[in-house]
Amino acid sequence: MSSKSDFKILAIDDEKDILLLLKYNLEQEGYTVKTSDSGIEALKTVEKFSPHLILLDIMMPKLDGIETCIKLRSIENLSNSYIIFLTAREEEYSEVAAFDAGADDYITKPIKPRALISRINSFFKRRFSSKDSSLVQEIETLKIDKNSYTTILDGKKIYLPKKEFELLYFLMKNSTKVFSRDALLRNVWGSGVHVVARTVDVHVRKLREKIGENFIKTIKGVGYKFEVPTKN
Repeated sequence: MSSKSDFKILAIDDEKDILLLLKYNLEQEGYTVKTSDSGIEALKTVEKFSPHLILLDIMMPKLDGIETCIKLRSIENLSNSYIIFLTAREEEYSEVAAFDAGADDYITKPIKPRALISRINSFFKRRFSSKDSSLVQEIETLKIDKNSYTTILDGKKIYLPKKEFELLYFLMKNSTKVFSRDALLRNVWGSGVHVVARTVDVHVRKLREKIGENFIKTIKGVGYKFEVPTKN
């Protein structure tokens, strides 16, 4: 994919003014955009429209953003879609719930169109740049390929949401080093993103559920490091 017009975005929000704002700015940037004013409508939309990126509000009637995210993540052809929550809620528990549901990013309102577009442009460039062998990490039975955003464990492909994937990739690439939570937030989420330190713990826990307990080691009082499992 080389053209932004091939990159599909779905915006989900019950506020029509916000949908209009997002659609106008993103289409001006060259992206293909569809909108839904409810989680229920969004689930119908993705039956025929498979977005590469989803912008999702948390506070919606009938089916809120958390429930919508969980349902979207259960759809196989959306396994590599990048989900960004856009919300007026700043409470830590809302942020943790969003990442638990499968979100990749979390942005608080009011929306700053230029900053949001800059973030989406950055994701577009990273996701669809030409393939590079240096973006493949393979240690023991675990292989992670950033060209295709695929993860293979013991010969089987496993699904990881975007931020879980990037956290694992970063730790594998720097497998000799120990990183504090703040360092992981800076390197994986970026310095301009407001997320709490507990976000790292949530993602590590979810990674361990999928790849096992042995690859990511907790260094008490410091943070985390990737470790090659010892053979018995």
